[in-house]
Amino acid sequence: MGRQWLHSKKAVASLKKAQATGKLVREIVVAAKAGGSDPDMNPRLAQACEKARKNSVSKDVIERACKKGDGSDGAGLSSLYFEGYAPHKVPVMIETLTDNPNRTAPEIRVLFRKGQLGAPGSNKFLFDQMGMVEGWTEQASQDLEEVAIEAGANEVESLTHAQNDDIPAEVTGARFLCDRTEIHAVSKWLADHGWKVVTSEPGFVPKNVCSLSEDQMDEVAEFLEALDDHDDVHRIWAALP
Repeated sequence: MGRQWLHSKKAVASLKKAQATGKLVREIVVAAKAGGSDPDMNPRLAQACEKARKNSVSKDVIERACKKGDGSDGAGLSSLYFEGYAPHKVPVMIETLTDNPNRTAPEIRVLFRKGQLGAPGSNKFLFDQMGMVEGWTEQASQDLEEVAIEAGANEVESLTHAQNDDIPAEVTGARFLCDRTEIHAVSKWLADHGWKVVTSEPGFVPKNVCSLSEDQMDEVAEFLEALDDHDDVHRIWAALP
């Protein structure tokens, strides 16, 4: 699939530190909500906590986010999905995490003024819902197809540092696609066999990608970056190569 907004991974240069920290904390919350608050039993949570620590998020903040995710502090976030089109009719799916849906929904509608916001279900059929596990290994001779079969993934493609800045340069990186119910099993197999898992989550894979000129791609990227800047936007998927 190449470099695209499948995961909104690379921080936009204009983001303030507080905004970046907020997104890291939200990832911890949703990971704990999805798989429990024990990092040893939840690879997605373990990866989220490690990334937060690397970005100087304090231990207390991380612990509070874990408790918020599993509901033990009596609070939580709601997941809202928005569907629509970026400029030039590029289908997009957006996941938001919010404690105030009545605030988030109108703000997202405003951000779509250069695109087209659709009704729920309007373009979800253009994507396959799958589990996504990304990781890397220092073993240069890995046969990725064989690794995918052993791990229980359906598909695999190579992944570089340019595509995901959590993957170091000069290593073997890969994105494994699997059934959503198999995310934990695939992540655990990889971790047990020398892989460093950096992403472990459900997501949307476009069935077809749009062909755009360089100028059109720049316009779409600007639109997606504006969405990603919003504090409540958690993930963006787009039908781009």
